[in-house]
Amino acid sequence: MSTLSSDEVARVAALARIDLTPAEIDRLAGELRVIVDAVASVSQVATADVPATSHPLPLTNVFRADVPEPSLPVADVLAGAPASMDGKFLVPQILEED
Repeated sequence: MSTLSSDEVARVAALARIDLTPAEIDRLAGELRVIVDAVASVSQVATADVPATSHPLPLTNVFRADVPEPSLPVADVLAGAPASMDGKFLVPQILEED
């Protein structure tokens, strides 16, 4: 793999309209070289007989099936409410009406 020079880092930063000082460009170039080297070393280990994976362990769906079920009767639901009217919860008015 190729390494990234300070000039390439400065060019990409300019394309992204990111203002970097020369010290920041040199620091980022060094950090990017370490990342490129790490990717290169992993690429050397990867073989054709090892399938690509996104997780080290297989994932399974842990959610239950979404099956419609009958709801509670309205009278049972409103039995615990402090106030109700016409089969609905009755709440205090909080907005002024004109």
